[in-house]
Amino acid sequence: MNQISIFETENSNNSTQPLAARMRPRSLDEFVGQKHLVGEGKVLRNLIERDSVSSMIFWGPPGVGKTTLAQIIAASTDAQFINFSAVTSGIKDIKTVMQQADKMTAVGARTIVFVDEIHRFNKAQQDAFLPFVEKGSIVLIGATTENPSFEVNGALLSRCKVFVLHQLSEEDIAELVRNAIKDPRGFGDQDVRISDDVISALSTFANGDARTALSTLEMMVLNADHIPAAEFNKSHDGETARADEVIVVTTEDFEQCTSRKSLLYDKQGEEHYNLISALHKSMRNSDADAAVYWLARMLESGEDPMYIARRVTRFAAEDVGLADPRALELSVAAFQACHLIGMPECSVHLTEAVIYNALAPKSNAMEVAYMQAASDANKSLAEPVPLQIRNAPTKLMKELDYGKGYIYAHDTEDKIADMECLPDSLRGTEYYHPGEQGFEPRFKERYEAIKKWREDHKKK
Repeated sequence: MNQISIFETENSNNSTQPLAARMRPRSLDEFVGQKHLVGEGKVLRNLIERDSVSSMIFWGPPGVGKTTLAQIIAASTDAQFINFSAVTSGIKDIKTVMQQADKMTAVGARTIVFVDEIHRFNKAQQDAFLPFVEKGSIVLIGATTENPSFEVNGALLSRCKVFVLHQLSEEDIAELVRNAIKDPRGFGDQDVRISDDVISALSTFANGDARTALSTLEMMVLNADHIPAAEFNKSHDGETARADEVIVVTTEDFEQCTSRKSLLYDKQGEEHYNLISALHKSMRNSDADAAVYWLARMLESGEDPMYIARRVTRFAAEDVGLADPRALELSVAAFQACHLIGMPECSVHLTEAVIYNALAPKSNAMEVAYMQAASDANKSLAEPVPLQIRNAPTKLMKELDYGKGYIYAHDTEDKIADMECLPDSLRGTEYYHPGEQGFEPRFKERYEAIKKWREDHKKK
């Protein structure tokens, strides 16, 4: 347990500290990412700038700025700021600090308590904070990588505002890397040369984690070639060294420090679309082996697993559909797994979804049905909704025959009403054309039975 009014930022220039520690933002103006919370005019920025923070929980993946935001609050508040570690602090420590906070409240002083990794506190430890939060003796700020709905006591959670921090984008990571190269706290006093392609590869590798990006950058700089200024000037016509030596970080340095090949394709370029096309068409052709290969090519090249998960989910409805409805369930589950745990762990979830979709029976009836309906919809956007299926919440609407002739299907013997639901100009149009694969014959049988019932009961 460490009791302080501000974090020890005065030592941030200490070159013996890791780069990630030296480059930790000292103010909201230096903070990168989370614009939805700390952008100009956003709620959290306003609370911090007004020094009026209330109890809150920062929830997000590692390396996105949870602890940094707490440090910025610590540096800008007039309140006593206490930093707790859920790993080393026990109930006795909590009660001691809470008693001190009570005394501070009595003389009109505020106490803010920051608890890193609050999900590591057990129920009894969390309960120890509750009465002091309730009566306003402390403002509690917790940070967690786990869903607070499951990891924080309901009573405590209900008294805290949850702020969700998002994974940093590759653009955010690239900005952090460039800042570290220019800032004197980082490598600004040295002449570090690193190409945009290497920064892009590093930004992809970091997978939204600023700490990973800066730690990797530091390793790359330490392992890169240090070229004397005179030699650099001679071999690089038109370029001049800015220091006694030039540190040139190359693609090979990135590969050695990350144990992976650099990005093999531009995510905005042709190869990006070639590879996702190869994955999609391999699954459509029921080639599980080829599908897994193209999946691996994309992931190992640094593709965002969420992008792949979205495409696989689309495939499950577009190319499998009702031939195997479970394909969509499993694909959505894989999408959620990618969101929750990220790479590299989610690679196996994507593999399961890709193989399942590749081996599943195929039907494109869903896509065909929608495309045909969309074509008709665009031609008949002004077509009125039939009166019998309009809602009639007011007396006037009822007088205008809204809802007149509506039959509640649950009240009928066959749970089907003899009632037209399409506009008059599209009466009798069919969009769904079920196939013969997998489960779809069952849906076809039901679809045909309903059509026959409607024919048999058609109003004269």
